[in-house]
Amino acid sequence: MLKSKMKRLDQARDQAAVRLAEIESSLLSLGDEDLLDIADIFRDQPASPIAQIVLAEMTKRNISL
Repeated sequence: MLKSKMKRLDQARDQAAVRLAEIESSLLSLGDEDLLDIADIFRDQPASPIAQIVLAEMTKRNISL
């Protein structure tokens, strides 16, 4: 039973990692205006993972709100 539970947990972790990579890829593929819209939405939550990803991409593209 322990092996099957560990296998399920490993699969769930792997699926979560894939999903997170897909979300990050989606954010990075946004155009400048859409990226700025997301940044504006998360302006009051700068510590959130989405805000951090978006702000890093904005810095990379040399754009700001």
